[in-house]
Amino acid sequence: MDQKQNMDIPDVDIVLWGATGFVGRLLAAYLWSNYGAGGEIRFALGGLDKSQLEAMHRKLKADDRLPIVVGNAFDETFLDALAKKARVIVSTVGPYAKYGSKLVAACAANGTDYCDLSGETQWMHRMINAHQKDAESSGARIVHSCGFDSIPSDLGVLFLQTQAQKRFGHPMTDVKLRVKSIRGGASGGTVASILNVIEEVRKDPEVANIVKNPYALAPEGMRSGVRQPNVSTFEYDADVKSWVAPFVMAAVNTRVVHRSNALMGHVWGNDFKYDEAMMMGDGLMGRIRAASFAGALGAFLVGGYFAPTRYMMKKTLLPKPGEGPTAKQRETGFYKLKLIGKDSAGNRLCVTVTGDRDPGYGSTCKMLGEAAVCLLEDIAQKEVKGGFWTPATAMGQTLIDRLTANAGLTFEVAEEN
Repeated sequence: MDQKQNMDIPDVDIVLWGATGFVGRLLAAYLWSNYGAGGEIRFALGGLDKSQLEAMHRKLKADDRLPIVVGNAFDETFLDALAKKARVIVSTVGPYAKYGSKLVAACAANGTDYCDLSGETQWMHRMINAHQKDAESSGARIVHSCGFDSIPSDLGVLFLQTQAQKRFGHPMTDVKLRVKSIRGGASGGTVASILNVIEEVRKDPEVANIVKNPYALAPEGMRSGVRQPNVSTFEYDADVKSWVAPFVMAAVNTRVVHRSNALMGHVWGNDFKYDEAMMMGDGLMGRIRAASFAGALGAFLVGGYFAPTRYMMKKTLLPKPGEGPTAKQRETGFYKLKLIGKDSAGNRLCVTVTGDRDPGYGSTCKMLGEAAVCLLEDIAQKEVKGGFWTPATAMGQTLIDRLTANAGLTFEVAEEN
């Protein structure tokens, strides 16, 4: 693409970058049908392949009010022009460590708000280190992890702590999230991102240290703290009366939650502890399920570490980029998360977070879409300064209200059972 084409970009409110990928197509349909076709928000579809963008435009039955922007994720001149023309850019182009860095840099430099659904801790760590000062200077609000990882976790903890403050006059020092039930499928893009993280860990010991550190996403100078609990195999959890196994999203969700606590001045305490796991049921069958799941997850991670097995997994077992759950699978998917908070006085508080669609795609596209609109319409009215934020610290209760009103999520105080 030549420089003239790069600069031929309309002024818009929100650019959806990566509109032809699996999540991008779902997000485009959600945003256009809910906010574009009959609303006043000016959108644009962006990506690399013009013919695919045009096909998406036709599928949406859109008109000239939805322009197409064609460009390359590595073209700094184009991305700089794109950031200058948009108020918010929402990106679904992953793995972000491969395709997302220059776009974040452009947004941070030009004061353009940005959100994505990244679950790549090592990449977010790099982006914060590299561009925090630029974002502060320009006023850009950068918010990673606005999908299933990590909105339900981050906003779930915020909701629990708000309720604890009302009931007990202080936050809970220990919070755990347990996945009580979940139904959904994986897309090729998510698998590619996970495998890319594994590949980076294999090549660079420093990346392994970042990924292992529960405080890796905290601001510089705050990247250590009390030892955090971590369900790495399987164990019995008396708080939920269930055997539990590792939750694959915990590796990023816990880091985002600890960043939220740090950004808020450790309002939940310098000794705040948080972990996540999946409930597998009580009794012998629960133990068998937990052990089997932990073993399968371990086998996947080990297989992804070595090039020959990683290649075979990609070729024979795993979905390819652009593939994902069917429409029926997305619509019949759901999740129910249970968060339990405890304090030193023995008080307990339980809340549930639920979603009405497949978590990674049907629900994620709604969460990411509402986050982008929240950045555009709501946060502009608040004194949220430029910098790298989390969903809880940038949008907080405002986003909770949006998600419960529009996106099929619930946040509720629950009776323990």
